[in-house]
Amino acid sequence: MSDLTAALDVVGARWALLIVERLLDGPQRYGDLQRDLGVPMSVLATRLRELEEAGVLSRLPLKHNTRAYALTDRGRALQEAIVALRRWGAERG
Repeated sequence: MSDLTAALDVVGARWALLIVERLLDGPQRYGDLQRDLGVPMSVLATRLRELEEAGVLSRLPLKHNTRAYALTDRGRALQEAIVALRRWGAERG
């Protein structure tokens, strides 16, 4: 398996990079992610679980039995790639 294939196995699924991009601003609660991104709840739950299992993010306990999600060092390492993809997208012609 190539390195790119390995990376896409983690962040190539729909919504995954958008979730990571949103978490670059700091920890976010599930409901805030869902509202801000407009991702279906079932998809969001799946992506968060997959990203957590891959070591890209972690869950943080909050008051009243709620949780927030925050990037790990591995997740923050994606910032440069996300910035490059944003620039590439802006150059659409």
